[in-house]
Amino acid sequence: MMMRWFTSAAAPLLLGACALAPPPSKVDAPLPPAWQAPLAHNGSVADLAHWWSSHGDPLLVELVNASQQASPTISAAAARIASARAQRTAAGAALLPSLDGFASVNRASQQSAMPSGTTSQLGVQTAWEIDVFGARRAGRNAAGERLLGAGAQWHDARVAVAAETANQYYSLRACEQLLNVASQDAVSRRDSARLTSMAAEAGFQAPANAALARASAADASNRATQQRAQCDIEVKALVALTAVAEPELRKRLAASRPAEPAPIAIAALPAQVLAQRPDVYAAERDVAAASFEVGSAQAQRYPRLSLQGMVGAANFRSGGENTELTAWTIGPLALTVPIFDAGTRRANVAAARANYDDAVVRYRATARQAVREVEEALVRLDSAAARTSDAQTALDGYRAAFVAAEDRYKGGFGSLLELEDARRTRLAAENAVIALQRERNAAWIALYRATGGGWTGAAQTEPTT
Repeated sequence: MMMRWFTSAAAPLLLGACALAPPPSKVDAPLPPAWQAPLAHNGSVADLAHWWSSHGDPLLVELVNASQQASPTISAAAARIASARAQRTAAGAALLPSLDGFASVNRASQQSAMPSGTTSQLGVQTAWEIDVFGARRAGRNAAGERLLGAGAQWHDARVAVAAETANQYYSLRACEQLLNVASQDAVSRRDSARLTSMAAEAGFQAPANAALARASAADASNRATQQRAQCDIEVKALVALTAVAEPELRKRLAASRPAEPAPIAIAALPAQVLAQRPDVYAAERDVAAASFEVGSAQAQRYPRLSLQGMVGAANFRSGGENTELTAWTIGPLALTVPIFDAGTRRANVAAARANYDDAVVRYRATARQAVREVEEALVRLDSAAARTSDAQTALDGYRAAFVAAEDRYKGGFGSLLELEDARRTRLAAENAVIALQRERNAAWIALYRATGGGWTGAAQTEPTT
């Protein structure tokens, strides 16, 4: 009888379930057929996961690891994973019957035919909402997608922190190179000022030349002092990123020699690179989760079917005698039909669909941004490579011109103005080469960041350390 009633009640519900049609959980992102910018190293594939180790700079690897251990961004991402995992567990548990135990002891005395005594009870009870329309399954699937997205964001945070640390490290190394150039220039100008002052005292140079040489030496000393202060600031920024004590960091920096970044190679098609982007993967998971949430909201508009049950034993003790009782129940099998909610469920479905549409737009925008970042990094890298040879040729020429001007001045055949002009040109060329090297390093790091740091969505989605 009960089975016949259940079948009659469930038949229209199952027919109504066919009307549920949540939006697709996977959408396409607009991708160009190929990169428009020049590809580094002909677009060959390299293992970006171990890119930092391939630089030949052990200190950089140590600093990247230290910064990832100390980063609050990564810590917050790991906490979001734990929260998402708990939500997925709870959503999965909602599909199963709940089981609770109960026990009680009660002593009562009453003026009736029943004697006074102690009643004790022990048993288990269960409740289960049968997921006829898939609302709870959709909720579980949505929670699973959110967990995958949280794992991807954790990897994205690691890539971002590594890139930030490397940028700061190479910025410091460039600052040290600029300081070395400024210090050498200050020494050179100080020597020129000393020689010019001696010549002026002997009557071979005009006093104005001596004043100009002293001014030039003071200006060079000022630039060196300013550059040294900038390097100290760079060190302190690296200390804040890595949580390494400043004395220890300075000791490591002094004992280490920086190496040139190893070339990054990427695949020729954007789709292959986008697969390595944790933010793109996370945005795609957001679309899937939003789709399941639409299905869950739709299912809430339909009837709900639940089942309860209990198995227990009781003992009544009175006057030294025990009376034992056992009981069990299956039911009620309850059908709850929503009749009027003033449009609440319909509004929830509309809100879920709006969230889904927003997730689709954000996913496609993230994909476009990923393509843009790769393209821009390739352009900057190609530009830096094309200018490197010219910058070095210019530096070699200006160095030779300065040496010739210095020799002429010391031999009494050149003027101080000519020497200072050659010195300024050489100094600018020295700084330009260092700046170009720093720009090239930044372009490599930007490409590493834009290609996702070597992580792939299918490889790993949750932290293992």
